[in-house]
Amino acid sequence: MDLAVIIVSYNVRALLASCLRSLQASLVACGCEAEVLVVDNASSDGSAAMVRAEFPAVRLLEPGANLGFARGNNEALRTLGFGHRGAAAERPFAVWLLNPDTEVVADTPARLLAHLRANPRIGAVGPSLRYGDGRFQHAAFAFPGLFQIVFDLFPGHPRLLESSLNGRYARAAYTAGCPFAVDMLLGAALMVRGEAVAQVGLLDEHYFMYAEELDWCRRLKRAGWAVKVVPAAVVVHHEGQSTRQFREAMFVALWRSRLRYYQKFERPVYVAVVRWLLRL
Repeated sequence: MDLAVIIVSYNVRALLASCLRSLQASLVACGCEAEVLVVDNASSDGSAAMVRAEFPAVRLLEPGANLGFARGNNEALRTLGFGHRGAAAERPFAVWLLNPDTEVVADTPARLLAHLRANPRIGAVGPSLRYGDGRFQHAAFAFPGLFQIVFDLFPGHPRLLESSLNGRYARAAYTAGCPFAVDMLLGAALMVRGEAVAQVGLLDEHYFMYAEELDWCRRLKRAGWAVKVVPAAVVVHHEGQSTRQFREAMFVALWRSRLRYYQKFERPVYVAVVRWLLRL
């Protein structure tokens, strides 16, 4: 199998339906052998029933609880033979983590797959992202340093927020059209080579929400895999529709996840600074 697409969804029925329709059309255009898996995190809005009725070809996983992003994706990855289950021959060439609040544009899957196939040392690729109104959205970031921590908690001048000091890559890199190397890709539309997943392992389930893709990309880079944005591939991302339902809880989850990331990968001074800032 060329591609397995994994969508972890929670209470965004209408957006999920739009996502699946756009994905269905783009996979037909791609002509690749693909499977779509939806992990429904115990939605109460009829999402699971909608998938069964309108998208019978989609494999629906219903764990019966809200597993969060990492555990939800891992549930599907294990079903595909990653982790401790299944033989390597059964696994797809690539897996694509896709948010339910996205819409896939035209030949995006084909472009991402082609770049992975043409470059054996690239472990992960991602598309350009756009908001629903067409505005630019950052699809990739540098690994976070102390400046990013400060900017996130105490936003400053917009030009600083858009700068490399805040982990942003220049918009010119996207508009130039050539694939470019990055530290990490946003998990909204993250395609990873199956071989790389098998090497570095599944997502860290200690993250309930946020920083999972940051952790994964850090492990990919540490294992010698390149990570790139393919600007000609485009996905529309209606950002934060699931988490908007629980703003305060998600802020706490964000910083718990970031603290775990710093504890895993950075010097103790980072952890100390984060703990100090969170007390302010």
